[in-house]
Amino acid sequence: MKIITNPYPVADEAKLIHALFEEGMDVLHVRKPDYTKDEMRQLLDKISMVYTDQIALHSHHELGDSFGIGRFHFSENNRKKNNCSSVNSVYSTAVHDIQTFNVLNTAFSYAFLSPVFPSISKPGYCPSLNLFEQIDKRTCFQKKLVALGGINSLNILEVYRAGFDDVALLGAVWQNNNPIKEFKKCQKIARLYSH
Repeated sequence: MKIITNPYPVADEAKLIHALFEEGMDVLHVRKPDYTKDEMRQLLDKISMVYTDQIALHSHHELGDSFGIGRFHFSENNRKKNNCSSVNSVYSTAVHDIQTFNVLNTAFSYAFLSPVFPSISKPGYCPSLNLFEQIDKRTCFQKKLVALGGINSLNILEVYRAGFDDVALLGAVWQNNNPIKEFKKCQKIARLYSH
């Protein structure tokens, strides 16, 4: 299971990130769209080097070398402009329909398909397509299909039963009074049903 950082600073964020890793978070997607390179560096400096293999950068990819990070995420816009060619890196991206997922460059290991439910972190951001119905049109199985958007411990089982390979959490964790407890609830279900 993957977790995407809150786009805005969070109190005791590094401490929470360490706790999530200690509880078994697979990958942390560091998505801070408004962070400068220096702000991103300051956040990464607070995260133990033990976890660098499990961190994916959404921006300031050039910091990867300094921190030993080899996972890079590309937005839809950036995906078209960049050459994902390093064999030593793991690339991910985001799509909003299964047709786009099916024809993604083979360099991508996985892609977020979103939003599957109304977003927790972005009020009013709702699915324009029924992504559960779209799964039947999946023709590409070389890369993992990761559900994103509105997923929490109450609906995560529905996501796995629909055929998604994995999930990514954002609002369920960062907007919860007890983020670790919510993560553990989701993780318990994910471990039983993930592919």
